[in-house]
Amino acid sequence: MADPNRHSSMYGSEAMNLRNQIDDDDEDEDVAGAEESIDNPQARFEGHVIEDRAVVVMNGVQDVHHNHLYVPGSDFAPVAAGGGGGGGSGAGGVDQLTLSFQGEVYVFDAVSPEKAVLLLLGGYEVPTGIPAPGMVPPNQRGLPDFTGRSSQPQRAASLSRFREKRKERCFDKKIRYTVRKEVALSSFTIHLGHKLSKEEVDNLTRRKWKYDWETPAFNMPSCRWMGTGESFTKDANTSSSYGLKQKLCKHWLESYKTSGGDDFHSSKQRLFFSLCNSYRDILHCNKKPFYLKGQEEDSCIMDAYIMHALNHIFRTRDLVTKNDAKVAKHQETVKEEILTGESFLDHGFTRPKVLIILPLASTALRVVKRLIQLTPSSSKVNVEHIDCFADEFGAGVVEDDKEQNELSQKVQDYENSKAQKSSKPSDFQALFGANNNDHFMIGIKFTRWHSWRTIKLYGDFYSSDMIIASPLGLITKIGEAEVEKEKDVDYLSSIEVLVIDHADVISMQNWSHVNSVVEQLNRLPSKQHGTDIMRIRQWYLDGHARFYRQTIILGSYLTPDINALFNHHCVNYKGKMKLVCEYKGALAKVLLQVRQIYERFDVDSIVDSDDARFEYFTEKVFPKIKDSIQGGIMLFVSSYFEYVRIRNFLKSQNASFCLLGEYTKQSDISRARVWFFEGNRKIMLYTERAHFYHRYKIRGIQNLIIYSLPERKEFYPEIVNMLEGSHNMTCTALFSRFDQFRLERIVGSRPAKRMVASEKNVFVFC
Repeated sequence: MADPNRHSSMYGSEAMNLRNQIDDDDEDEDVAGAEESIDNPQARFEGHVIEDRAVVVMNGVQDVHHNHLYVPGSDFAPVAAGGGGGGGSGAGGVDQLTLSFQGEVYVFDAVSPEKAVLLLLGGYEVPTGIPAPGMVPPNQRGLPDFTGRSSQPQRAASLSRFREKRKERCFDKKIRYTVRKEVALSSFTIHLGHKLSKEEVDNLTRRKWKYDWETPAFNMPSCRWMGTGESFTKDANTSSSYGLKQKLCKHWLESYKTSGGDDFHSSKQRLFFSLCNSYRDILHCNKKPFYLKGQEEDSCIMDAYIMHALNHIFRTRDLVTKNDAKVAKHQETVKEEILTGESFLDHGFTRPKVLIILPLASTALRVVKRLIQLTPSSSKVNVEHIDCFADEFGAGVVEDDKEQNELSQKVQDYENSKAQKSSKPSDFQALFGANNNDHFMIGIKFTRWHSWRTIKLYGDFYSSDMIIASPLGLITKIGEAEVEKEKDVDYLSSIEVLVIDHADVISMQNWSHVNSVVEQLNRLPSKQHGTDIMRIRQWYLDGHARFYRQTIILGSYLTPDINALFNHHCVNYKGKMKLVCEYKGALAKVLLQVRQIYERFDVDSIVDSDDARFEYFTEKVFPKIKDSIQGGIMLFVSSYFEYVRIRNFLKSQNASFCLLGEYTKQSDISRARVWFFEGNRKIMLYTERAHFYHRYKIRGIQNLIIYSLPERKEFYPEIVNMLEGSHNMTCTALFSRFDQFRLERIVGSRPAKRMVASEKNVFVFC
């Protein structure tokens, strides 16, 4: 069959170069070389261009030289059909003739070859007594001696239909894929291809930005998105692939339909993917986590950022692979282009481009399993080391109260005399019921060797595309690199997409680790690590990689530490957007009729907030405790630093107290719970982190003093409800205007604003 691209003058350079524009992984149908005739599907043609000869292929019609012309008034005789008959009575009994001449194709209905050539070259039959006007045919522009032109509307219409039909049959699908590819590549290409001006760099360095637009959050009536830069709309990408590579989009859509979905366009995962694909920094701290009965919402958001990560990795890999092929094929010509141009600048300092930070091994297992499911089958013929991964990340049990002595047995006697494990809330079991290891790090590599494609777990970090790790695992590697000179963490130098999921759980571990890790990202490496320096993007060499890094922070609530990281360490030139919500509060979940007294202390600066709180407690609250003969006083604090400070103060006052903190030994915890319940100790100092990791149910509380409000709003009703069975129960909470994040989650956004701005300092809820 003939190659349809050989009709270069008919389709232009776009048709000839179209195959080069399609990726190897796009599954296009093969285009047939032979085409049907326009008006008679049974007749077929093959077009050839041989120098200046007009070739007629029609049931044995022979080649016709271009100088076999018949023009009125000339001495040339008409062309004779050689050997095969002509017109509509050829060997095949067809009534059409197709002729190719100088790159153009002509179709004639019910005409002989002689007459076809005559009409093609501008001649026509001259009836008796009628003069023959001279006309110049369009295909005779190179032959000025001939002035004849044929005006045949039917032929023109047939030719037009032929061209349109051929274009649709042969190239419509490829052109459609090419257009989709250009739209899909726009976010990736535009983001990484942007050149920062000196003014932009200065503004980003000084962190000069303002949230100047807002838009309602889809399917979240009490929330809205606020952002910097250009306003974002959820339908910014109108491509049918939504900015994804075709194979990723197709696989995701199939997975969505298999799970029972029917409207992918309006789905939560598709809409959040649009946010991610804008390459802005994103702060979403109102996500309902899977362990708080938010399985659907959490899974949708997880799917979105996983697909965004895969899309970024695959586009990066395809760009590098394509340029590698060009370099290998045209080494001499490409070498100069690499030195002078920018089309081959596709590398970072190292290979890893995506970093996902998670708090626990169980959450990492959940993400990796879903990542494997969302990877198209063509890219995961094999998953290496999956059994080892399942054993390491899937094993483990939750740490529980393990009573080991007589004191522990006594505690169980007091708790309804049940010699068994204490019951835990469902959210605790969902989060800690599997592997709660918080020290892990794993590299994931996507490889392609001919038709064999593999996902390799436990890959070397420098050869991996994605790294999934806990803050503790990363900070350990950073510490080792600082001590041992032969080690380094240069694999963090080229991270372009950073995802921090379950930030609320990480804040219960040690948020300072996250700050240290983010500060380590996108630094200039200490070694070359085998990278082709000539192909490193210029903004990497300029030290501007942090301005191109996208950071996505996800959690169920916002803390000042998370907010500070987003404001000071997320400096993406594309801008940033965060979710702002109105809260209803958690007071309705308090089941007891207890007076909840909120006392506000005034402070001018957040720097002085801790000192002002401690001063208010020692001068206003503790004297009442010290003079009271009543026991059963619980002091609840939210941070370990406050715990240490109050502990030292109580020691200095020779107070009767016991401790229950996150670092307290199990035997000491059991002893403290018994002493407090029996009244042998007047005060118990209890931390939020201890409650988060153990969810103890403390007995014997008569007076609850909340030194600092809990970060997790669900803890407030749990702790207040521990007053059940007590006499003269009271609850007092201290707060300042810098506690507004915590306050609004507990009492509601509107009451919190009034409490912070009011002239009064005491507020009562019943």
